Amino acid sequence: MKISVEREIAGRLFRLTTGEMAKQASGAVLLQLGETVLFVAAQGGPGRPGIDFFPLQVDYRERLAAAGKFAGGFLKREGRPSTKEILTCRLTDRPIRPLFPKGYREEVQIMANVLASDGENDPDVLAITGASASLGVSPIPFNGPIAGVRVGKVDGELVLFPTVQQMETSTLDLIVAGTEKSVLMIEGFAEQYPEDEMADAIMFGHRAVAELCELQREFFGKVSVQKDVFEEPAENPFLARLEKEASSAMRDAVTSNVKQDRHQKTADLKAAWAEKLFPGGAEETAEGHTKAQLSEALYKLEHKVVRQLILENKRLDGRKANQLRAVSCDVGMLPRVHGSALFTRGETQALATVALGTVRDQQRVDGLFGEKSERFMLHYYFPSYSVGEVRPIRGPGRREIGHGCLAERSVAPVLPADSKFPYTIRVISDIMESNGSSSMASVCGATLSLMDAGVPITQPVAGISIGIIKESDDKYLLLTDIMGDEDHHGDMDFKVAGTQKGVTGIQLDLKIDGISEKIIRETLVQAKEARIDLLRTMLKQIPRPRRDISESAPRLKQMTIDPEKIGLLIGPGGKTIRAIQDETGASIDIQDDGRVTVSAASGPEADAAIARIEALTEEIRVGRIYTGRVSSVKDFGAFIEIAPGKDGLCHISELSDGFVKNVADVCQIGDQLTVKVIAVDDQNRVKLSRKAVLAEEAGDGDADGDEGSSDEEE
Repeated sequence: MKISVEREIAGRLFRLTTGEMAKQASGAVLLQLGETVLFVAAQGGPGRPGIDFFPLQVDYRERLAAAGKFAGGFLKREGRPSTKEILTCRLTDRPIRPLFPKGYREEVQIMANVLASDGENDPDVLAITGASASLGVSPIPFNGPIAGVRVGKVDGELVLFPTVQQMETSTLDLIVAGTEKSVLMIEGFAEQYPEDEMADAIMFGHRAVAELCELQREFFGKVSVQKDVFEEPAENPFLARLEKEASSAMRDAVTSNVKQDRHQKTADLKAAWAEKLFPGGAEETAEGHTKAQLSEALYKLEHKVVRQLILENKRLDGRKANQLRAVSCDVGMLPRVHGSALFTRGETQALATVALGTVRDQQRVDGLFGEKSERFMLHYYFPSYSVGEVRPIRGPGRREIGHGCLAERSVAPVLPADSKFPYTIRVISDIMESNGSSSMASVCGATLSLMDAGVPITQPVAGISIGIIKESDDKYLLLTDIMGDEDHHGDMDFKVAGTQKGVTGIQLDLKIDGISEKIIRETLVQAKEARIDLLRTMLKQIPRPRRDISESAPRLKQMTIDPEKIGLLIGPGGKTIRAIQDETGASIDIQDDGRVTVSAASGPEADAAIARIEALTEEIRVGRIYTGRVSSVKDFGAFIEIAPGKDGLCHISELSDGFVKNVADVCQIGDQLTVKVIAVDDQNRVKLSRKAVLAEEAGDGDADGDEGSSDEEE
């Protein structure tokens, strides 16, 4: 039976429907906002024996047919997920994962598919609400509902579910997910927003989240579903003994400021207990207990001990709760690359390199809302050696793509405008060592490397991660610059990037069922204090962007021509533009609005190409000097083509600074001559003078006087 609920949200119809499609799925819903329609299915299945994690899978796809389009490449069928689709999978996974019962190990798969796109409403954020609704109408145990919304800021006003067109001018792109009472996930990017304004925007979004959760409860009330009952596993048989006999040793093992030492000591402790309880390599005790149960109990003990230590204000490496690890920076250590920096914070280290390119190096991206070009890219790489591991080398995973995009969008607001710095910019962040928040280290490293490359960023950006150990609403501790173990055993990873003026990027991941407005505001303040400390250290190494770009970087210059003259610059079959490129060694790119970008290996080559383009496309002006080709020789002078299709007459008296008896004595057809425009008459006939150019080169300067004497000679 078809069941629907609907409500007006942000001036548009928001509808949830079930019972019509995919009736064999555990749960399926059709979600509509405006004329954008998203289908989401939740499917449960039996868990795999022996796994010690929750095998949740989330997949989201945007097929171009939903917008009435074909893929632009040779293949017309979609292949691997795009970057946006991968990021949306992560956005959907992060807020729903903490709301499954602890210890749940059954297979769960969420699949979201965009069926229709109206070109106004972006379906990505709808996947969060759709996932919650599909789980809610399924037998799968889930402590929802949750919802997700996007918040923009247009003309100084916060906007709920901004359209694609509004987002083009919005200074904020914020996604908030949560329950009626608390916030579960944040991902947002802004143009240096003060912390209090960012917190206000988050709570603005959360009010809409609560309304969508209320709508889902109305929806679930109309759907008769019998939920599966999840029975929590029995108490581990080893846990009580370990808490009594091994807690002290575990406290000693986990307190060290060196990651490898902590891991080695805990590994030795676990091995000792395994030998004690399973002597001689036995697989079971006399009571039938297994090594897997011991391993689980030791992990739970470590988890409990780490949290207790932190709540006692004793961090594993001895720092205070709001204290950064030691920070060091270096720039310009690599030759040939256009900029480089090494950023180290504790045992997390990022090597950032910059490559500057031309318009042709921009990344073309096709999607539901058309094709666009990206002039800034930040690619993040997390090799296995950075954490002392060995694993196969494959393409970038979801985590690498997600961390790279977080760092990229956090740095993007401070980049110079294309008109001021027309380069395509690629930053590579190689994580050389990792022990907590390598994505924020990538933000710091990217900033330093861009400054080293001479990119005139408007403000330096730094990033930091704040964690939390939360026992209750009143008993919690915020931790600045969390290490990997504090992240693993803690409840929150709240990354904040920004400048001294405000926030540019924010991302919240939780392992608990939400945090309050109070915690959000406190976290933003604590993150700002740490960010300012980081910026001070970074600016001691390089206080401002270098004045010039690297010598090995291409030279780019821009100019604007009349769009009606684009065809003239290109020439028949591209003949004219190819000739300029061949003669000067430069590359020329033309935009539809008349912007022309010239790139070359050296400045003189770029200048020569610019001069040729100006001569070709600008109006002929008196006093301007051109280099042209002699197209015709007459008794009274030479006709010189100073621009394609534009000739001027250089009278015999203007061919030289001395007496000329025969034009052929000075030039022949095909010769290159540098001449000056001395007059353009009412019929647009151009008069040229080589003598004026020679006089200027000799330092005489007054070409008008020479013209008078020439008339007398004539």
